[in-house]
Amino acid sequence: MTCQLPSDCFNEIFEYLEKDRLTLHSCLLVNRLWCELSVRILWRNVWDFESLWQQYPPSEKALSILNTLIACLSSESKELLYKSEIPVLTITSKLPLFNYAAFCKILSINYISKIIVYTLKDEPSRNHLIVEEIVKMFANQICSLRKLSYYHDCHINLYFPYFPGLKDLSELHCSSNLSSNFFYQLSQICNNLHTLNIEFNHYNVSLDELKSFISLQSNLKVLTLSANHASWDDIIPALKNNSKTITKLCLYGNRTNLPFSFISLFSNLQEFTLSFVDRDYVEDFKSLKYVSFSNLQTLKILYKGPRTEYNIKFLETNGKNLKKIYFGVSNDKSIKLTIANFCLNLRSLFVIFDRNELEILKTIFNNCQHLESIKIWCGTRHLTEKEVFETIANYSPNNFHELKIYNTSHSVVSLEDLESFFISWKNRIPKRLLYLIIIKYYFVSLDNYEKNMKLIEKYENLGIIKLRTKKFEEERNEEGY
Repeated sequence: MTCQLPSDCFNEIFEYLEKDRLTLHSCLLVNRLWCELSVRILWRNVWDFESLWQQYPPSEKALSILNTLIACLSSESKELLYKSEIPVLTITSKLPLFNYAAFCKILSINYISKIIVYTLKDEPSRNHLIVEEIVKMFANQICSLRKLSYYHDCHINLYFPYFPGLKDLSELHCSSNLSSNFFYQLSQICNNLHTLNIEFNHYNVSLDELKSFISLQSNLKVLTLSANHASWDDIIPALKNNSKTITKLCLYGNRTNLPFSFISLFSNLQEFTLSFVDRDYVEDFKSLKYVSFSNLQTLKILYKGPRTEYNIKFLETNGKNLKKIYFGVSNDKSIKLTIANFCLNLRSLFVIFDRNELEILKTIFNNCQHLESIKIWCGTRHLTEKEVFETIANYSPNNFHELKIYNTSHSVVSLEDLESFFISWKNRIPKRLLYLIIIKYYFVSLDNYEKNMKLIEKYENLGIIKLRTKKFEEERNEEGY
């Protein structure tokens, strides 16, 4: 006799599959209960922003999702679209199997707009109509939205409807030049944001409602400010209410005269990211070089950052607490030596070593005895794989277990060098599995590809190493570029 589990048990089981989309798709065909449970999870973030956002023209999957949303529209909305003579999209009176829109927890208005603009080509008035009807449907159907992405779109001038589901919003990505009505509406029902990402644009709009909305937040932890064509200085006073709660701060920009002294307010800051196109744009960073952030554990400078002398002083003041440093731009030797001398509790490091800086790498390993992971560029202008392997084998501390290699040119590592490194790692005491992560797959030369892979497989089977390959874009996304 078969035993049928209660639906609540199935629901708990399916929740563990949230990130395994392939398995969830397989469950769609089992029975109606499994189908409904899978659909609810798959449609939470149906747009799968990491992979679909960059696709242009939009994929068939994206167009299929759009047609499904059209099918979910109310009879009044469908009638309105039908009268507008929109032949590209399938407008049907047949109701879909589920109310898919109600399952959404993550919504990007701009991505919907992008799909519609592509589908309807040069019909801006009809684009506006469809986007507005779909957003209106979401407003009526979603009872609890987790994440909203909504930036100013010159092609779509959207009137944002009243949206009760925003009361539970925890993550907002927006531009500063959205209508004041949008921020006013948010301030009435949404006061518990966890993450806020604002892109500052040069359009002449009042920021009063945006400032009011920010000042009403009570638990803001992650703040990202991007100064594309404008400055964030006007909203700084509104951030004071969250000066104790913000633990992660990311600043991006491509303009001059940006203020940085306000960062000293964030006494509980744990992660700090900077990325600019010119060092002159972060000149005001000098006001922070002696400020101590006792909880700061992660420092990332993804592109251009402060001047060398400012970086050195900041590291001297805060280096003892740092667990992770990520410098995605070349720096002179003094920066790396400062890391070696003042950042002794590091767990993870990425700096770019030039080909004559092997001794600095050895010094970092000797001084930073808690280091567990390092990312290194290898290539013509940088260290060779052989140099890196020998240094890792002979100088890395006991807890070290992860090596990331980004190849800037085709690898010149020989089969003998590779096996010598694996043997050295095998004989280390204490023994640890080494995670070898290749970010750009020039690691194995085409001539010796099969031999290299057989050798790697041999030492994987022995439990010595674990190889993983990553796309360059994947690594950049993980680090917040």
